Amino acid sequence: MNEKTLWETYTSEDLAQLEQVSQWYKGCIDAGKTERECVALSVSMAEEKGYKPLKEAIDAGRELKPGDKVYAVYNDKTIVLYHIGQEDMTKGMNILGAHIDSPRIDVKQVPLYENGGFAYLDTHYYGGIKKYQWVTIPLALHGVIVRKDGSKVDICIGEDEKDPVFTITDILVHLSRQQMEKKAGSVIEGENLDLLIGSKPLADTEKEAVKAGVLKLITDTYQVEEEDFLSAELEIVPAGKARDLGFDRSMILGYGHDDRICAFTSLKAMLDMDETPKRTSCCILVDKEEIGSYGASGMQSRFFENMTAEVLALCGHSSDLAVRRCMASSKMLSSDVSAAFDPLYADVFETKNTAYFGKGPVFCKYTGSGGKGSSSDANAEYMAAVRKVMADNNVNFQTAELGKVDAGGGGTIAWILANYGMEVIDSGIALLCMHAPMEAASKADIYEAVRCYKAFLKDMA
Repeated sequence: MNEKTLWETYTSEDLAQLEQVSQWYKGCIDAGKTERECVALSVSMAEEKGYKPLKEAIDAGRELKPGDKVYAVYNDKTIVLYHIGQEDMTKGMNILGAHIDSPRIDVKQVPLYENGGFAYLDTHYYGGIKKYQWVTIPLALHGVIVRKDGSKVDICIGEDEKDPVFTITDILVHLSRQQMEKKAGSVIEGENLDLLIGSKPLADTEKEAVKAGVLKLITDTYQVEEEDFLSAELEIVPAGKARDLGFDRSMILGYGHDDRICAFTSLKAMLDMDETPKRTSCCILVDKEEIGSYGASGMQSRFFENMTAEVLALCGHSSDLAVRRCMASSKMLSSDVSAAFDPLYADVFETKNTAYFGKGPVFCKYTGSGGKGSSSDANAEYMAAVRKVMADNNVNFQTAELGKVDAGGGGTIAWILANYGMEVIDSGIALLCMHAPMEAASKADIYEAVRCYKAFLKDMA
């Protein structure tokens, strides 16, 4: 821990590397605005670093040896990577975990309709959002449409300069007297978060001509029918790229920092490990955290346990007991973002136990809310071990809680892994404007987080 900011301690060489990592990271969140895009990008980067599909080893019955690198993907929305270490895997792994889903707005299964001369897509918001933040901003449409024959059409509209964008309308201020008297949570109703997608009627069409015009464009461009929306996953996200923030360019403003800022920095630490680690290294990037980690691609599924069992079997351990021993002996950083101190809203923070921009990654011994509700609460011994690894590698870090005790709170995937008996602590990067369409992060914290994750994979015993 250091009272100074990282900016005051970095050398010119550090600053050059910091900027390089920051530009790499901006490219990642620009290319990965959905879980599927994040996984596809992760696979591409992993294969460049010598990782092979775990399924190939399973199908071939190929033994895994120290130094081998494998990965597995589930539903194109969750990925886990393993770098086999020198020690027997039953002695545990060093695990980095983060989630790659972010708050957004989803398109419903029967979405397309016309009203008052406009065409819309009906929506359902995903995760915890302030609904009023999502109106009157340029929005993009990302995802996949799957036809009945199983063929897929990838959708990405609104990111190229030549693309159209979409928006959600709000009532003009001149007629908003009643609206302005509402509480913030109901200023914009969830059912009014519908996406405006067209206004030009199709010629020679008498009924719902605007809808017909939009549908014709979609059909001609993507060769899909209206019924194909039934088997689509379409996500509405802010359009445009991440940008440097501030005259000094010390911050990044972008969509999806929560939690891709931890996911991509964890992935980078994993991929940069060239030497065979002492303990097997693992990085898992999962879906569905923002809605409770439910579902087949969420952390509460058996995917991670199953893939670890497959790896153990290829390392010579095929028993259920070996899996249990491996999981219980593992150490993990459950990386999710924290709330950075915002002086404009200082009353919700407890200043001695809050995170600050430019002071490094954040360790939260417990998250949850109120009386530590829904918290895994890491033990003191593990916290001390983490501190030692950071000190030995000259990594600056800070500790924090998520605001004042009664102000609110939040959770991560840590408790799910703690159920196996493994040592887990919440870690991550502090943000301003968390869960807003555009969030802000410090470049210094991004760079230091990479150093933190590398140190943990290398030296945690």
